[in-house]
Amino acid sequence: MGKRPVTVRMARWSAEHPWRAIALWVVFVAVCFVGGNAAGLKEATATDDAIGEAGRAYVMIEEGGFADEPAEDNVLITARSGKLDNAAAQRAAADATTKLRTVTGVASVGKPVPANDGSALLLSITMAGDPETASDRVEPLRAATAEVQRAHPDLRVEQVGGPSIGKALDDTLGEDFKRAEILSLPVTLAILILVFGALIAAGVPVLLALSSVAAAMGLSTLASHLIPSTDATSSVILLIGMAVGIDYSLFYVRREREERAKGRGHVDAVEIAAETSGHAVVVSGTAVVIAMAGLFLAGDSTFSSLAVGSILVVTVAVLGSLTVLPALLAKLGRWVDRPRVPFVWRLTARNSGNGSRFWRAVLHPALRWPAATLLVSVLALLALAAPALNMNLKFPGTEDLPRTTPAMQAYDRLTAAYPSNGTTHIVAVRAPAASAGEVKAALTELTESTQGNRLFAPPEQTGPDIEVSPDKTVTVLDLSTPYTSRSDEAADSLHELRTTLAPAALGGLDYAVGGDVANNEDYAKHIWRTLPIVAGVVLLLTFLMMAWTFRSVVVAATSIVLNLLSVGAAYGLLVLVFQGSWAPDLLNFTSMDAIVSWLPLFLFVVLFGLSMDYHVFVVSRIREAVLRGVPTREAVAEGITGSAGTVSSAALVMVAVFSIFATLSTIDMKQLGIGLAAAILLDATIIRAVVLPSAMTLLGNANWWAPRFMRPRGRHAASAAVTPPAPEPELVGRH
Repeated sequence: MGKRPVTVRMARWSAEHPWRAIALWVVFVAVCFVGGNAAGLKEATATDDAIGEAGRAYVMIEEGGFADEPAEDNVLITARSGKLDNAAAQRAAADATTKLRTVTGVASVGKPVPANDGSALLLSITMAGDPETASDRVEPLRAATAEVQRAHPDLRVEQVGGPSIGKALDDTLGEDFKRAEILSLPVTLAILILVFGALIAAGVPVLLALSSVAAAMGLSTLASHLIPSTDATSSVILLIGMAVGIDYSLFYVRREREERAKGRGHVDAVEIAAETSGHAVVVSGTAVVIAMAGLFLAGDSTFSSLAVGSILVVTVAVLGSLTVLPALLAKLGRWVDRPRVPFVWRLTARNSGNGSRFWRAVLHPALRWPAATLLVSVLALLALAAPALNMNLKFPGTEDLPRTTPAMQAYDRLTAAYPSNGTTHIVAVRAPAASAGEVKAALTELTESTQGNRLFAPPEQTGPDIEVSPDKTVTVLDLSTPYTSRSDEAADSLHELRTTLAPAALGGLDYAVGGDVANNEDYAKHIWRTLPIVAGVVLLLTFLMMAWTFRSVVVAATSIVLNLLSVGAAYGLLVLVFQGSWAPDLLNFTSMDAIVSWLPLFLFVVLFGLSMDYHVFVVSRIREAVLRGVPTREAVAEGITGSAGTVSSAALVMVAVFSIFATLSTIDMKQLGIGLAAAILLDATIIRAVVLPSAMTLLGNANWWAPRFMRPRGRHAASAAVTPPAPEPELVGRH
C-alpha cells in the first residue's frame, strides 16, 4: 500500500488521541495569543511607509526631529442665514474664550481670526497632552462650545478640527464596525445551520475559524518586530481567517459526513476525509499563501504587513483542519449531528439527491454543448471585465467621509470660509544648518510665486507657513489649494508645483513635495508599477504548484485562466458600480469616480487565493472520478455535483459576510465588501458551474496531459487510462 500521506497520518493520530490533540491545540492558541500580547506591537513609521516623492518628504520631516505638534481644534462662528453680524460674532468668541480657558485639557485659546470674505470667525484651541489621544479628550471642549451655542442662538457656533472630527468619526465608524461584527457571527451561524441542519456541526467551523484568528493575531504581533504592522492588519486577519477557516472546515466536515453515510466508522471516515478533502485543504492553503506572499514584492510596508497576517492565519487554519478538527469529529462521532433543527435537518438530509438533480440541470448546457457554452460565458465575463480598462485609482479624501455628523458639516463650512484649512501640499527641504536662512528665503519666494494663481489658496495674513527643525537642517512649507484632495484642480496644482514652481525657487536644493494630493498621485503610480510584477510572480508560482499537484499542465493553465477571468470581472464590476452614476443612491455612497488606490492589488491576491479553494476542491473530486476510470464528461458531472453543495455553502457564507462590509459608511470598506462578495459569487457560480465544466468537457483526456518527468512513476497518466488506473493515495479514499 505504501506510506500514507502526512495529512492522513496526522488526522489518524488526532482521531485516535482526540483529547491530546484538542489539548495541544488549546495550548498552542493560548501561547500564541498571550505571547503576542506580551511582546507588544511594533507599528510602521513614515520611513517604512515611504512611497515616491511624497514618501521622501515624510522621511525628511521625520529625520528633522520636529517636536510633536500639539493637537489643535477650533470654534467656528458663522451666520445661520445672510451676512454675519461681526459684533455678535465677537461677543460669542469672547464667551467661548472665557469658557474654554477653564476647561481641563486646554493649553491656550488663540485670538479670533476673521475670514477674508467676512463670512466667519475662527477661534483656535491648543490642547494639552498627547496629540494622538486628543480625540478621546475633546468631549469637554464640545460641551463648552454647546453652552456658547445655547447662549447665542442667532449664530451657528460649532466645534471643528482634527480632534472633534476624529471623535465624531470614531463614534460613527465604531458603531458601523460593531454592527458588522454583531451581524457577521449570527449570519454565519444561520447559514451553517441551514447547511448542516444541526447546531454542533454548524458550530465546529466557527470554532476552528475563531481559534485560528486568535492564534494568528498573537503570531502577527510577534512578527511585527520583524515586519512592522499597520492598522489594517488585524482586520484582514479576521476577514481572511473567518473565510478560510470556515471553508476548510466545510470541506472536511461534509466529506466526513458523506463517508459516515456510506457506513464507515468514525475514525475511518475521518481518515478518508483527510486523504481527500484534507489534501485539498493543504493545496488550497498553499495557493492562498503563495498569492499573499506576492504582496511582499510590492515593496510597501502596508502590503508586507497584510501578507504576514494573511499567511499566518491561513497556515494556522490549515494546521487546525489537520489536527484539532479530526479530533473533534472523532470524539463527537454522531453527536456532531446533534441537536438537529426540526424541518431543516429533514430538508438537509433530502438535499443531496435534489441538489444533484438541480446541479445536473445547471451543468446540462456545459456538458451537452461545451464549445458554445464556453464561448458565451467567457465573452460575458470579458464584457463584464471591460470597464476595468478605465479604472482610476485615488485615495479617499475628507470629502468622501460620511456627512451625517455635525462635525463633517462644520468642516465643509470651515474650508469654504478658510480655504487654507483644506488640502495642503508639503514642501520639505534638507540642507546644512548654515543654509537655513537661504532655504527660508527660497520657500518664501515659492509662496509668493503662487499668489494670484487660482490653483493655490491665498496665504494667511500671518505670512507663509514655514517651520524649521531644531537642528536647522530641515525646513517645511505648507502650501494650500482650495480644491479637494482628489479633484483634477488639486492634481494640477501638484504638477505645477513639482514641475515649474518648486524647481524655479528651489533649484539646487534637496527637496520633496508631499501631502494628500502627492500621496494620491505617487501611490497610484506605485500600484500600476507593481501590480504586473506581483501578478506575474503569483501566476507563475501558482501554475507550478497546480501542475505538480494534479500532474497536469493543462489543469494548471486552466486554473490560471479561470481565476484571471474571475478577478477581471470583479474589477469591471467595481468600476461599473463606483465610477458610474447609477449606484450611489442605491448603495448610499458618494461617488469618488475612482477606485481606492490599494484595492486592485489587494483584491487580486485575496481573490486569487480564495478562488483556488473552490477550484482545488472541485478539480480534486473530478480527478478522483477520472482515476477510477470514469470518462471525463461523466467525471466532470460527478465531481461538480458532488462538490457543489459544499462550494455553494462556503461561498454563501463569504458572500454574506463580505456584503455586511458593504454596508459600512466609508467608501474603502464599501468597495472592498462589494468587490469580494461579487467576485466570490461569480466564481462559485459562473466560473465553477459553467466555464470550468465546459472547458474540461471540451478538452476531454487532454485535461490530464503532462510532460513525462511530471507523470507519476510506475503508473499511466489518467488521460491514457483505458481501464481504471491504480488510485493515488493522496486523492482517493480507500473503499
